[in-house]
Amino acid sequence: MDRIDCMKVFVTALDEGSLAGAGRRLGRSPAAVSRAVDFLERHVGVQLLHRTTRAIRLSEAGERYANACRRVLADLEEADMVAASERSAPRGTLTITAPVVSGSEVLRPILDDFLDAYPAVSARLHLLDRPVNLIDEGIDVALRIAHLPDSSMIAIRIGEVRRVVAASPRYLAAHPPITAPADLARHHIVAMTQTGIDTWSFPPPGDGAIARSVSLTPRLIVNSVAAAVASAAEGHGVTRLFSYHVAERVGRGELQIILEGDEPPPYPVHLIMPERRLSVPKVRGFVDFAVPRLRAAFADLWSRTTP
Repeated sequence: MDRIDCMKVFVTALDEGSLAGAGRRLGRSPAAVSRAVDFLERHVGVQLLHRTTRAIRLSEAGERYANACRRVLADLEEADMVAASERSAPRGTLTITAPVVSGSEVLRPILDDFLDAYPAVSARLHLLDRPVNLIDEGIDVALRIAHLPDSSMIAIRIGEVRRVVAASPRYLAAHPPITAPADLARHHIVAMTQTGIDTWSFPPPGDGAIARSVSLTPRLIVNSVAAAVASAAEGHGVTRLFSYHVAERVGRGELQIILEGDEPPPYPVHLIMPERRLSVPKVRGFVDFAVPRLRAAFADLWSRTTP
């Protein structure tokens, strides 16, 4: 059997979550897909997948092998396109990752428009609130909201967001004033598991050098931005999120941003990609298409939450 083809089948099975899903996507029978995975396992001499009738799960060796397969397949795709002089014709599958909310609400509509403009391109959008190793996981482009470490990645800045504290006007009217971070310790807190449950940190006051930490006893802890926003907007407490998370509710008067003078510096928003991927037409085409639209979208979100 062709090992590269078997790698494609293996990676497709992981993306689809099952051997049957890979078969449907590739137009092959489940038996053919299973034979391809069996061939790879015999070739490398280890079990790559734990299989049940309903699902598949990578073994430890399989996880390392899957990352290597994605790198090999990405390199082959790039080589094919360069050799075929397809630099001006975006085609193929574009793989993108982004945080859940910004990816679904900001990036996804732009990606839809890009796909409409380039019928030869398809896309996979992975919405994840965790850092992703682009090279190991075969990602072409990522939307990142963070201060980026030095790396070999290409980073194109498209905006910035604030980390804000917010509550509903109804809640604020019924509870003691919040004029300093320390006041939060006496309030109902809606905490996000990703952004601090027991403690919220704030920059030092004035010219101070020591950051301030406020110990909290949350009334509600959630792992969903939508849940935190809804609970705060309905008057159940104070929450802390990125400004774009609350922009719509702030615009409707359902949430109010407080402690603006105690916010940390804004967080930059970038599109990042491995340097060599920018020469691939589908990636270059998407970047050229998306960057001005993303800049406009994040500028609009910034204006809706900034006095």
